[in-house]
Amino acid sequence: MLKRIGLGVLALLLLVGVGLATWEPLSATRAAPPPSRAYDVRIARDSFGVPHIFGATDPDVAYGIAWAQAEDDFDTLQQVLAMTRGRMGAITGADGAKGDYAGHLLNVRATVERDYDRQPADVRALLDGYASGLNRFAETHRGEVALAKLFPVNGRDVAAGFVLRSPFFFGLDKTLGALTDGKPLPDETGGKLTEGEPPAKVQATLADPVAEERTENGSNAWVVAPKRSADGYTRLVSNSHQPWKGPVAWYELVVQSGTGWHFAGANFPGTPYPLLGHNERLGWTNTVNRPDLIDVYELTTDGERYRYDGEWRTLASRRVWLPVKLWGPFTLPVPRTIKSAVQGPVIANANGAFAINYGGKDQLGMVESYYRLTRARSWDEWQAVIARQTIPATNFLYADATGRIAYIYNAAFPRRRPGFDYAGVLPGDTSRAYTPGTVPYAAVPKLVDPPSGFIINSNNTPWRAAGPGSEMNPAAWSPLLKVETNVTNRMTRALELMAADPSISRAELARMKYDTAVSKRSWAGPWFQSLMTLDPKGDRRLADAQGVLRRWDWNYDGRGPADALAALLLRAGNKWHYQGLARTEPRAALAEAAEHLATHFGRLDPPLGEVMRLRVGKVDVPFLGGPDVLRAASLWDVADDGRLVVRHGDSFLMFAEWSPAGRVQSWSIQPFGAAVSREGSPHHADQARLFAAERVKPVWFTRAQLKGHVERVYRPG
Repeated sequence: MLKRIGLGVLALLLLVGVGLATWEPLSATRAAPPPSRAYDVRIARDSFGVPHIFGATDPDVAYGIAWAQAEDDFDTLQQVLAMTRGRMGAITGADGAKGDYAGHLLNVRATVERDYDRQPADVRALLDGYASGLNRFAETHRGEVALAKLFPVNGRDVAAGFVLRSPFFFGLDKTLGALTDGKPLPDETGGKLTEGEPPAKVQATLADPVAEERTENGSNAWVVAPKRSADGYTRLVSNSHQPWKGPVAWYELVVQSGTGWHFAGANFPGTPYPLLGHNERLGWTNTVNRPDLIDVYELTTDGERYRYDGEWRTLASRRVWLPVKLWGPFTLPVPRTIKSAVQGPVIANANGAFAINYGGKDQLGMVESYYRLTRARSWDEWQAVIARQTIPATNFLYADATGRIAYIYNAAFPRRRPGFDYAGVLPGDTSRAYTPGTVPYAAVPKLVDPPSGFIINSNNTPWRAAGPGSEMNPAAWSPLLKVETNVTNRMTRALELMAADPSISRAELARMKYDTAVSKRSWAGPWFQSLMTLDPKGDRRLADAQGVLRRWDWNYDGRGPADALAALLLRAGNKWHYQGLARTEPRAALAEAAEHLATHFGRLDPPLGEVMRLRVGKVDVPFLGGPDVLRAASLWDVADDGRLVVRHGDSFLMFAEWSPAGRVQSWSIQPFGAAVSREGSPHHADQARLFAAERVKPVWFTRAQLKGHVERVYRPG
């Protein structure tokens, strides 16, 4: 009897195991591939492995972009594609399922299915070309495919990636997470417009405050007009701060088609064209901006209905299943019910039900707009694309061969009416608090050709960009835009450097970019003063740490005894400053930093280069910089040996310039190499030592420049 029971239990377990191993691929739907056609494309890999992609047409080039990306980082590409299909959890487990849930909540696929066929034919052909390149790579590398039925992909899958990822750049993921967990809504305005004072403590709106580490997104950007240059050149510095690996790590490329498309820059895995860089006539770069583009509404609901303008309306509802990988082949199906109201998607927690409206919602116009930007030949053409307001957010800093420079505080601002506190939770039962649509482009802050001859942004308020006498007047723009007011140390320091140099050369601009100093006028000044002057209350280690810190020269150049200690402390400060959280208690921060150095290095004053490292493949070299300085080391992992292994900060870096005659040239560098996930490739880490040494390499933009620097030329597929 017991034997039969045991066999029955075993059979049941086997049946459950088979079900967990097979339900996800069996339930997945295989997509229809793009229309079949031949693609005429060649890829030339330069001396650093950077792909230069030549095609007869733009779709031919897109096919080559997909193939080159897959050669260098197929694992990440598959994660991006799985996310667009709601299957990321089947690859990476619970963390991936969060992205799948967001895709369902935002109804990404419905947006794409409704609008894809409305896109211009040349845009759809471009997306199809890119998808076809991915499919061909998967066909010829079946052993690398991570998920059954992931391929073939089509243009709709590529478009879905834009719709899903775009709102995360202005913080929608943080709002979704806070609502899901019943935590305080994040503050996106950055506190008061002051440089030295810490922001006030963020008040809870949905629950008690909970300490939480959040990524400090960041970037730096400069544009300098001929009148401010020592040699009459127009210059652009693209210094984006992104993770060094993963779905939003930069991938460098140069593209050229027989129909006039020619652009050098970088993109993210899953995108069929460069997202920033330059063509012959113009260029731009981006930095993350943080306007409050998210409005949260508290609903009056009975579970299935909600009250709106005196009537009960039914919440739209649908059931979805999230795949969550457990181990090996076993994937757990997790059911979720997705609801939405007139304002947008709905999340319920212990505090109630909340609907979300956000900038750029429910559209995929950004897919066409990014492409049109790369093909623009003049300021008027370029700005006309920006004016469509289909790119939900991100600062654009622009320069061109005519000497024009500009700054667009780009954002799809929701329409709002006076009389409501849009920084808090809004009443969801009245249309007076919710107006569909986006404010017109004329109402978007912008700065063109300022008298100072330069524009900078370092993830700070747009009201600090060009120096005294050249700034925008905040009073000229509606307070309902909810523009951020935060000022970073990077911006304070950059303005100090620019103000001291009325005639800027190429070398001087590079030195500014690599500056490692902290300004005492920035928010960091009072923070470090509080650390130096706190009462150690007899704690010998704290007193010794203060002694080391008082010897600091306010610079992370690796020459002083306090640089490593100060880097840990600036990281502790930036956690609260950039996110607008309550200030970290100085005593605890100093104690933690001192303990780390004493434990792992046996001293409080080890050289910064010994502590902070760039590690990839066989490369292990010092990295000098810090959080919220112009030479950025924003985030790091603490290795077993106590070293701080940088993983986020300065990433793809490009210097571009136009001569007085209008001729363009540029230089670039990456933290690792072109083949970021191919450890056996000679280009896995071949740029790392140059990157750590603050050196750059040429961008061989034209065929003539590329000649003599080609490693191999081939046709993909």
